[in-house]
Amino acid sequence: MLPIREIKPKNARTKRYLDDKGPQNVENPRTTLFLRYSSASEIIQLVLKDIHSLKRPLCIKFDKKNTIHPFEDVSSLEFFSDKNDASLMVYASHSKKRPHALTFMRFFDFKVLDMMELLVDVDSFRSLSQFKNAKTAVGLKPLLAFSGSAFESPTANAYTLAKSIFLDLFKGPDVSNVDVEGLQYMIHFSVDEEENESVKPMIHMRCYLIKTKKSGGTLPKVDVEEMGPRIDFRVGRIKEADPEMWKEAMRRPKNLEPKTKKNVETDPIGDKIGRIHMGKQDLGQLQTRKMKGLKRSRDVVDENFDDATEGASEDGGVAVESDKRAKLGE
Repeated sequence: MLPIREIKPKNARTKRYLDDKGPQNVENPRTTLFLRYSSASEIIQLVLKDIHSLKRPLCIKFDKKNTIHPFEDVSSLEFFSDKNDASLMVYASHSKKRPHALTFMRFFDFKVLDMMELLVDVDSFRSLSQFKNAKTAVGLKPLLAFSGSAFESPTANAYTLAKSIFLDLFKGPDVSNVDVEGLQYMIHFSVDEEENESVKPMIHMRCYLIKTKKSGGTLPKVDVEEMGPRIDFRVGRIKEADPEMWKEAMRRPKNLEPKTKKNVETDPIGDKIGRIHMGKQDLGQLQTRKMKGLKRSRDVVDENFDDATEGASEDGGVAVESDKRAKLGE
């Protein structure tokens, strides 16, 4: 279990601040903090600016240079996370060994949960401003699509981690209802099939505007137009989450868990099944439907009648046998 740091508030204002930052039954929308290294190329700064434009308004961007190495020392990043109440962070850096690098980080309790480094391909990059078309309004939720078997791998790998981070980064606040008119753009991530074990396939990020046109029927015709940015990532270093910290981060409050009802279950399809307990029923007095086809024929002698006759013949068989012949003669 993680150590819980307890801070005793000195006044009501501090108490309200700590209660707002503390664990909630329904957490606030995640804020993303954008930082840069002391040396950052022009390309990586454009990438950082474009991702910041897609994330607005749930983001904070600092332009000051920082000499922080995320995979070596995370104490300064945890300080920034605690100070700005940010659970996501994007860190831009550039060096000869790792050019045009973006490091995506997730935090839990203002401690680094996991990290992933993605290197931007300069040749295929196109910024948001290079696409001369309309842009979406600030604060709209995008449609997120993932294509590629690597994203759906049953075993955890770099691509399943990338999918999880991208979902947390771009999904925005949780809502119960979505207006169809607000679905104006889509972010699509795709990855090629792995051909060589030594070379990992790239992750392609594309953003499209969604436009609806008249089709002459009840359903409109949907067209997509690339909006930008166009970014291709190469997978770099990753830091997976600690199992105990991940378990604690995935724990849900007990009051939010659905209450189980006795004798009510849900099958794998999603149908609700109920179990009813009833007492023992006497089926001897059950009234059934009478049909001519179910009646016994006069030509067939009842087996039960024969059994009863044989049992009675041991005591007074002559009288019973004569009565039987009289009935058959009738």
